[in-house]
Amino acid sequence: MVELRDVTKDFVDGPRTVRAVDGVSLDVERGEVFGVIGSSGAGKSTLVRLVNALERPTSGSVAVGGTTISDLPERRLQPVRAGIGFIFQQFNLLSSRSVAGNVAYPLAVAGWPKDRRRARVAELLDFVGLTDKADRRPGELSGGQKQRVGIARALATSPALLLADEATSALDPETTKDVLDLLRRANEELGVTIVLITHEMSVVSYLAHRVAVMDAGALVELGDVYDIFASPRRPITRRFIATALHDRPRPDALERLRSRHAGRIVTVAVAEGRASTTYLADRWLAHGLRAEIVFGGVTEVAAKPLGSLTFELVGEGRAVEAAIADVRSRTEVVDHGTAADPKDGDL
Repeated sequence: MVELRDVTKDFVDGPRTVRAVDGVSLDVERGEVFGVIGSSGAGKSTLVRLVNALERPTSGSVAVGGTTISDLPERRLQPVRAGIGFIFQQFNLLSSRSVAGNVAYPLAVAGWPKDRRRARVAELLDFVGLTDKADRRPGELSGGQKQRVGIARALATSPALLLADEATSALDPETTKDVLDLLRRANEELGVTIVLITHEMSVVSYLAHRVAVMDAGALVELGDVYDIFASPRRPITRRFIATALHDRPRPDALERLRSRHAGRIVTVAVAEGRASTTYLADRWLAHGLRAEIVFGGVTEVAAKPLGSLTFELVGEGRAVEAAIADVRSRTEVVDHGTAADPKDGDL
């Protein structure tokens, strides 16, 4: 659906040249939800603007739906852009128009007759659950309702591709979930391919099938969401995952754990096919240890269990070392030591 090949984008800022996107190559498959995550300034918003040709690459190529758009003249881009919907962080609704008028706007631009526009708007407002708000102005709506209007407008011309740039970052957690559920319906019921730009790993874990991690304009990790969560390779990816899972003790929490528990403190990664809670209980028991869970949590990512559990292990020293080595052969184990002999998160 989307193909980027060795794409670079430079911006000239006076005497300086700033590289916003640095040699990125990736494919977005038709029908998937593809997440792009990165910190502010990582290049993710520039990347999405390259996909709808609001920016042209300095080098490399961008193709959408089999059409290379990076070198198309402006007059030939309109049919391509008609097949791409865009959802904005700040909604970008027309304050002078009603909800129905905002949704109808792209249809009017596309030349739809009034009767077809009216029917399509009614269908879309029903889809996003705002039929009763058709005559309201944007200023009368909540943030979540405004974004629902934005989604309806983006879907108006039945695009095959939807680009969502930080679509939930201005919303509270409950409203964020409602909007993500709506995007999932658009993907599953309407077959729309979605590229989701975000700085929140929790959004990626909830909605995306695959994810690309960007840092300083470069693509540093790419893969299935579960695989990236379960086996992150880069420190930046681990930091993003930590913000979503909250399953490992921070330094201050670790100090409290050591002060309360005299045994060995270890954090163990739990993932499908590698280590389950039952497996861990069996291994501790096999080595004659008493084990207590003192921190952590296991959630679901892509409908599979994932997380970390922190244990206090109590037993003879050599037995503890053997148990850690045993479990470490199967999954990640971080050894925090004891209050008397703390370790700096030895792997």
